[in-house]
Amino acid sequence: MNQTRPATEPLAQASYIGSTTEELARKKRGDRIAAGVDQKTLFPRRGKVTLRSEHLVLEGWGDEGYLVLRPADIASIANEFTELYGRFLGGLLNAGKPLIIDTTVVGEIYLMIDHKTFLETTSNRKWAKLLNAWLHSAN
Repeated sequence: MNQTRPATEPLAQASYIGSTTEELARKKRGDRIAAGVDQKTLFPRRGKVTLRSEHLVLEGWGDEGYLVLRPADIASIANEFTELYGRFLGGLLNAGKPLIIDTTVVGEIYLMIDHKTFLETTSNRKWAKLLNAWLHSAN
């Protein structure tokens, strides 16, 4: 009999907006100006992010629906401003820094977790700590 293992309870769950590095790099100046009003201009991917002990799942990532990342699929995690997404776009606040995950599956991705549109705040700092702890516990 073929049985599938039940999924573990989520360690964390939230909403996200996201983009690949390539998608973010292709954005024009007008897109960046419009992002001052609505960050979704820069982040075309959106859905729910769920962290479980065995994997990180981004629902609504693409045509396939889900992006599933296991610890071995993640090269690094950062929570910082970059040339592609600077302090001005992040509302000048540390809370607006993007969560950047370098993966072996789809390359580098930028996420804004629990993004609050007018306040330009996120839960990215919390998630960066959570994901780094998750990665280290898997090794």
